[in-house]
Amino acid sequence: MQDLVKITEDVLARVKACESLDALNDVRVEYLGKKGIITLVMKEMKDLSPEERPAFGQKVNEVRAKAEEAIEEAKNRMQAAARALKLEAETIDVTLPAKKMEAGHPHPCQLALDEVERIFVGMGYEVVEGPEVEYQEYNFTKLNIPEGHPARDVQDTFYITDDILLRSQTSPVQARVMEQGKLPIRMIAPGRVFRSDAIDATHSPSFNQIEGLVVDKHITMTDLKGTLTQFAKELFGEDTKTRFRPHHFPFTEPSAEVDVSCFKCGGKGCRFCKGEGWIEILGCGMVHPNVLEMCGIDPEKYTGFAFGVGLERIAILKYEIDDMRLLYENDLRFLSQF
Repeated sequence: MQDLVKITEDVLARVKACESLDALNDVRVEYLGKKGIITLVMKEMKDLSPEERPAFGQKVNEVRAKAEEAIEEAKNRMQAAARALKLEAETIDVTLPAKKMEAGHPHPCQLALDEVERIFVGMGYEVVEGPEVEYQEYNFTKLNIPEGHPARDVQDTFYITDDILLRSQTSPVQARVMEQGKLPIRMIAPGRVFRSDAIDATHSPSFNQIEGLVVDKHITMTDLKGTLTQFAKELFGEDTKTRFRPHHFPFTEPSAEVDVSCFKCGGKGCRFCKGEGWIEILGCGMVHPNVLEMCGIDPEKYTGFAFGVGLERIAILKYEIDDMRLLYENDLRFLSQF
């Protein structure tokens, strides 16, 4: 925690000392980039105990927020000063039509991802990424999907060679982390996945998924239900209720689909939830013992749970978007609403 205080003081001092936008951008990259100081500190959460992670994750988020705010304020101040100098130095033809300046902003999927990451980092989870081009072993075999399983059909997955494919889920990231044997594990794995789906209002051959994994001693279905219930409340509102329905996934046993009470009508039934009062959001279950064993973890000593949700689905529900294709068409008339 003392290091975080020192990092906060350092980044604020560095920002204050910047005299140009280039220098300010260097500070941003140094502290907030993919290999930045704050980003690396966040990755250190895996070395903390489960009890220390929530408080540490919250503090890191606060440091990141302060740094982003200070950099944005300095950027706006420098840009305003530069414009003032330019206006003073140049002669302006006031008869010319004005130029409309378009300002960018986060995509609705990015907004949804930021919200999900905020919730789980606050619970002590770490964010882990992996390759989009994956081996069949990690995409299928280590997830209890053997040869001959329907999920391996070429109609369901994009193959590059017989053994290399575009991942159909972010679960391979979980397998890679479990192989490292650094327990306990509390992680989410966001990323792009690929499936041979026809494009329509609810499907796309390329979309984003967020999967979560917890592996530790004495993990039970109660832990899974409690985690996802809290996640739903933070994402959709404190009054949100959850419902678990039995389902089947090869890599979990038992498995379930999770519904949330409609946050538009409170579960009474409306057009948004198609009169059912419930909306399906994700799949989950207890990690199958075969998966633990194939990844080098003793299923007699450790248990775990996993869950997966489509990022676009969260964005569609949260922002009431009725057609998934709108997220990919780059229509500014649509995107500027967010």
